[in-house]
Amino acid sequence: SHCKSVGCIIDGVPPGLALTEADIQVQLTRRRPGQSKLTTPRNETDNVTIQSGCEMGYTLGTPICLTVPNQDHRPHDYSETDLYPRPSHADYTYMQKYGIKASSGGGRSSARETIGRVAAGAVAEKYLTEVHGMEIVAFVTGVGPIQVSDAALNELLGTVTRDIVDATAVRCPDAAAAPLMHDEIVSCSEAKNSTGGVVTCVIRNVPVGLGEPCFDKLEARLAHAMMSIPATKGFEIGSGFAGTHMRGSEHNDAFEADGRGGLRTRTNHSGGVQGGISNGQDIYFRVAFKPPATISQDQDTATYAGAGGVLAARGRHDPCVVPRAVPIVEAMAAIVVMDTVLMQNARTATRQLLRPVPDELKAIKPF
Repeated sequence: SHCKSVGCIIDGVPPGLALTEADIQVQLTRRRPGQSKLTTPRNETDNVTIQSGCEMGYTLGTPICLTVPNQDHRPHDYSETDLYPRPSHADYTYMQKYGIKASSGGGRSSARETIGRVAAGAVAEKYLTEVHGMEIVAFVTGVGPIQVSDAALNELLGTVTRDIVDATAVRCPDAAAAPLMHDEIVSCSEAKNSTGGVVTCVIRNVPVGLGEPCFDKLEARLAHAMMSIPATKGFEIGSGFAGTHMRGSEHNDAFEADGRGGLRTRTNHSGGVQGGISNGQDIYFRVAFKPPATISQDQDTATYAGAGGVLAARGRHDPCVVPRAVPIVEAMAAIVVMDTVLMQNARTATRQLLRPVPDELKAIKPF
């Protein structure tokens, strides 16, 4: 977070995709710090540069390198962490694992690491939108004790757009909950404290057949991706834990004709995934974020040597990460879905090179 730049290298992008910095910048701007008094005041423009993999506005099929310079970093704000591992941060575990840690900031545990995720996700999403008309929208549904009601959430899953999400600084599209969330974050900031929250994401126009049957189930890949985001502590898809309170007769998603020669489900407790494979319905899931570990209060803790003491943290930090986590969740969802699209396209293309499957087998197993 305090080096010269951050970025990423993206491999596997199909050639011929129209791509410029402007396609990527829009999501980086949504992620950037300093957007409102609800976020860290660190002032970074987060301007992205495409270093390789594109020519004359089109991808070449070779790896794409993206970089974003760090400009407003203050390493001196972290001098205390040479003596004290910050409570609930990665200082201690990094030191034990590597025998050394970044002298300022959180190194790879810093949320600034997510710039590479958001940049890569914007590229993946552009392909998914152009080829499949896919829509990925994340939004805040919980801040501390303030939660969007189930009735409001069910309606939002079918109607919410990014413009509606971005209409409030807290990025909650529910008119009843948004001002309460805003006040909760401001209250935590004024108290030099922090709070956690929940981001919900919906993916629309998902093709049927994405995901693998066992270890690479679509929901498993999504969970892996979401839980790799800094500060995440929980993931649930579809009915999630609430589904444990239901009977099978209530939870089962019955099928009906979709009017286009296929099937759809009358309900969507499965969250768009059955048997680890997308069923064509909207995919929706929730990600829980803990309160940011670094707060501006003095904290009784211990030094690396085990002596008791007081850590007086400085620096600029989000009192709640969920408003800025929205584009990060969208990005990781896009990356996962893009990978599964490429895998399924490879399977379909190689299958089509074989002789046609006999009709008698099609009657037993659809191909």
